[in-house]
Amino acid sequence: MPFSSANLTALVQGNNFTLWHYRTTDSRAAVNIAGYFGSVAASLKPGDLMMLQTADAVALLPIRIGAVLGTGVTLDGAVGPLNTVRSVAQSFSFSQVAAAVVRTIILAPFAAGIVAGTSIPVSATVTGPVSAVVFTLRDSSGAVVPPTQTVPVTNGAAAATFPTPPVGTGYRIFVEDVADPAVAAFSQSFNVGPDLKLILVETDGKLLTEGGNTLKQ
Repeated sequence: MPFSSANLTALVQGNNFTLWHYRTTDSRAAVNIAGYFGSVAASLKPGDLMMLQTADAVALLPIRIGAVLGTGVTLDGAVGPLNTVRSVAQSFSFSQVAAAVVRTIILAPFAAGIVAGTSIPVSATVTGPVSAVVFTLRDSSGAVVPPTQTVPVTNGAAAATFPTPPVGTGYRIFVEDVADPAVAAFSQSFNVGPDLKLILVETDGKLLTEGGNTLKQ
């Protein structure tokens, strides 16, 4: 279509300079043909700028002598009339569901004094997903007294038996989860004492103690 003066607007004027805006459905190539702006050549001065909005481009172009457009700068070579650019922001979220898993090991109490030559039965009640535990006997310094016993947990319980260690004090039983040693328990300390039973010997119709003394009624 031919030039339309109604679509030409002076946006900024001052200091002998004008910034023009021209909108058309013509292509940019059609607008660049010599004489396109001939009817307003007296108003377009060399050095002015024109914001040109055509069917196929948006550009900022300088005005040369005779109302001829210079090369200028192409701002958008894909669209003509100004469009509102819409954008869609997508958001996402995630959540995590956590539940506490309780795991405990509780040693059953046993005698504080153990007699040498016997055995030490130990047992523990286990809560939570514990498949096996390790029982150890520790001396007063915390050192392990062999053997170490690994026992599977059955119906929430585990048990083991230790031979009595040498006579002494400060022994303790220690039990821990095989998979997680942080889940563990210590017993109270206990002592191992000598066998106190009397050894009786019969001589001349009398009963004697181990020390040779006559047992009196």
